[in-house]
Amino acid sequence: MQPAAYKQNTSPLMNSSNLAAPSMVLAPTTRRRGLWGIFVSTFLELAGYFMFGPLLVLTLSGRGFGPDVVGLFTASVWAGVLVATPFASHWVDQLGKRQSLIVSAAVPFAAFVVIALVDSPWVWAGLYFVAGIASSLRWIAAEATVAELAPPERRGRFVGLFETMVGATFVVGPALLAWIGTGNPLAPWVALALIGAGLLATYLVPELPHVHAADTHDGHHHLGLRGILTAVKAAPVIMIAGFVGGFFESGITSLLPVYGLALGFTAAAAALLVSASGLGSSLMMWPLGELADRVSRRAVFITCAALTLAGTLLLPLAAGTTWLAWVIAFVWGSAGGALYTLAMIEIGTRNTGTALVSSTSVLVLSYTFGGMLAPALGGLMLKWAPQWGFTGLLGLVAAGGLLALIADQSMRRGRVAR
Repeated sequence: MQPAAYKQNTSPLMNSSNLAAPSMVLAPTTRRRGLWGIFVSTFLELAGYFMFGPLLVLTLSGRGFGPDVVGLFTASVWAGVLVATPFASHWVDQLGKRQSLIVSAAVPFAAFVVIALVDSPWVWAGLYFVAGIASSLRWIAAEATVAELAPPERRGRFVGLFETMVGATFVVGPALLAWIGTGNPLAPWVALALIGAGLLATYLVPELPHVHAADTHDGHHHLGLRGILTAVKAAPVIMIAGFVGGFFESGITSLLPVYGLALGFTAAAAALLVSASGLGSSLMMWPLGELADRVSRRAVFITCAALTLAGTLLLPLAAGTTWLAWVIAFVWGSAGGALYTLAMIEIGTRNTGTALVSSTSVLVLSYTFGGMLAPALGGLMLKWAPQWGFTGLLGLVAAGGLLALIADQSMRRGRVAR
């Protein structure tokens, strides 16, 4: 007899992407408890994370380290994410989702405790890298678990709510730091308390059904790089959407103040471009997730990609119009974040088990790659060709994403017609 929390779905209608990891029909109480645990623990951990990170950056700057060193320090956590992401499916396969969430919360907590106690920027950088590795596991395990625990008919709602909650931590963490004071000796310990509370809240997540990839025999489930390549082949356009989402939601944000100053805005007006982008990525994920439950996800996908391109085409008109620049930044944050959210909903609909984790790993990898490439290439364009280079780069990425989605939609219709 199977545990009451779940039963195995043996429907002959199960698609091939799910064969290696049978869909588990969880009891409603198990679903609710799991979702509450992930939402609460992730909110607390990220709020502390985004409080501690800026504090370290400000501390380094205050000690006379240049922007190049500070930039490399900040990049160390993203380097950890990139290094770890290809192996995340192995770790989740060995540990299970619940234990992966616990380990991925415990490691950053331990790393930040040592950072708070040891006064060495080089030790900080190494531990920040380690925290990035754990963050990759947390990111992938949490996203995959939310998509799997969400009721299928309301997957868009819960994934959208989760992304909205994550976006809110980008505001809550720095706001708490500003309220407590960057020079207050209690600041790092408040951040640690939040991260520790997130670790404790992770234990609210119940034990979830888990099928090891080694226990399946259909040849569809693979781990590591092979699993990533399989996921890319299965749905390349989803990964393109993730890249474009990371490019416009995460990557461009860091350059918006620089671009605002290049347009002749005041420092305050240029800084508000970041707020406008963050506001869009925070406020719009839930409504767009709800919309994806009610209409064609592909139509929402294409609309969001079209909006990123429309914002880019309007960019030259923003030179003398501050409010238009804010609107464009809001649209980029909204549409870019929506592309990632919709891709996660699509992955959760297509896959379960190890296939879901592998596909989520690819999405995280493509989003991170887009987020890292945008400031690197955008900065070069602003330096070498400030009049047209930046706009041209953004237009190329936005148009490429839109065309890929339209082509994928056309191919789907062609297959249906046959």
